Formats: sequence, C-alpha cells, structure tokens
Amino acid sequence: MIVREPRVPSPYRSRLAASDVSEHVVDVGGSSTRYWIYETPDAEEARVTIVAVHGFRGDHHGLEPVVAHLTGVRVVMPDLPGFGESSPLTGEHTVAAYARWLTAFVAALGLGDDVVVLGHSFGSIVTSAALADGLRASRLVLVNPIAAPALRGPRGVVTRLAVLYYWAGAALPERAGLAALQSALVTRFTSLAMVKTRDRGLRRWIHDQHDAYFSRFADRRVVLDAFRASVSSDVSSYAARVDVPTLLIAADRDDITALPAQHELRALFPDATLDVIDGVGHLIHYEKPREAAAAVEAFVR
Repeated sequence: MIVREPRVPSPYRSRLAASDVSEHVVDVGGSSTRYWIYETPDAEEARVTIVAVHGFRGDHHGLEPVVAHLTGVRVVMPDLPGFGESSPLTGEHTVAAYARWLTAFVAALGLGDDVVVLGHSFGSIVTSAALADGLRASRLVLVNPIAAPALRGPRGVVTRLAVLYYWAGAALPERAGLAALQSALVTRFTSLAMVKTRDRGLRRWIHDQHDAYFSRFADRRVVLDAFRASVSSDVSSYAARVDVPTLLIAADRDDITALPAQHELRALFPDATLDVIDGVGHLIHYEKPREAAAAVEAFVR
C-alpha cells in the first residue's frame, strides 16, 4: 500500500469541521473493517443514520465533501475491505462477497431496519446487491450509479483500455505488476478523464485526492478482484429486487454511464426517483457535493 498524505487543503474542510468524527474498527467477513462516524450538526434531533459506501479504489475520504454539506444525520462510512485502512476479506472480492460483508457490517453495528444506505459508483453496485439479497434498510441512495455495463458507457474505449491495464497488472511479475497498478501517471490520467470542473483550484484538489488515496489498496489480488467485479456487474442486475424507496443522483456529463441509461435504470426499480445534477460527470461527490447533499436530505426526510 502506498500512503501519501494530501497536500492541497480541502475546499470543504471548514464545513466538515462542524461534524464530530470518531474512528472505529470491527471484524466482519475476515476483514478488520475501519469505519468513521460523522455526527453532523443537529444529528441528535433527526436520528437518521446513513451508511455510506465509497467507489472503486477510493476510501471513506471521497464522500466527506457530501457529509460536509449534510445536517441532521449520522453518517457511518467504512473503508471497503482491502482498501484504505480496512484489511481484505477472506476469499475473493466479488460483488456478492462485498454485499454479504455490508449486510454483516450493518448487523455488527446494531443498526436497525430504518438505516439509509448510500453508495457511490462501485458502491452503488455493492449496496444494490446487498439490498436485493436481504439487507434491511428504509431507503437507498445511489450517487453516480453504474446503470449499465461500463463497456457500454460513453467512453467504452477508455474502459477497454482499463481492462488491458489491469490485465497487464495481473500478468506481470508481482513487483512490476504492483508498480504498474500504483503508477502515479495512470492515476493522473484517470483523474483527468473524469474531472469536469474548470475551477483550477478545485481541479488541483481533486487530482491531489486521487494521488493521495487511489493507491491505498492492500495488495494486487484485491484491486484486480475488485476491478473485475466493477466491470462485470451493474445496478440494473439488482434493481427489480430492491423493495425500498430509492434515489438515483446522476450527472448529465457522466462518462461511465450515459444519462439515457440512468432513466432506464430508474424504471427498473419498483419505487425510484431520478435527480440529475447538471455540469458534472462521475465526480459528483467532489464537484457538486452541496447539490448531492440537498437531494439526500430532501429524500431521507
């Protein structure tokens, strides 16, 4: 695991400072899962708990800008097993394995059936699979949901290149493969491909976030397993079996899943609402966290 601390101050740090944050650990599915609890302003009055699951190769830091704009909720954010500060699961890191882990994580913390579950990007697949397979929750929120196979997205060619990249990371000898997977150059290329804002300060911070957290995975096996899981499944496979009200927060410039596919996904859920945020791509949580938080607050209340 490469650990580099962020060098660019967060534009949302003053808002996040209004929350009380505590760090915890629990053993689930063979993983020593590290998680953080954020008590946002007025959380005690609302008594709403959100369990938030980050995307592929990220960790809990990625969703902090959204938390910074929330009020009246308690947010529980784990690092996915094998990423950030959580150790790997026992066995392969498939969507099904992550879904079982999430169900066990919620149970281990003693959270009731009224918990709200939120997933971003790959986290949208994990959370949808968990609810489809029996995780009890009151509502589901999906930010930048993976509505269709990534290879069919607006940048399917880029996804195919990513497949080749991860294939090479697996085929090369251990040391060379790990170095390729942790390449700062590839991280920056990926970041540049996703960012949409023209605000130079915000762009610089986003790139720094990816530089700091994108290579915090336990080992080569974990990241390759998770990548295969991320491109071999999507939320549409689970939507029909999710029987709770669901909010899709999508972006009009998302290169991973085009907007028409988000409308198709909404129709697959028994009870779903689609909220589209304009002028942003797959980084809603970094570029438009205020708008995402407003949609979440309106939905959970």
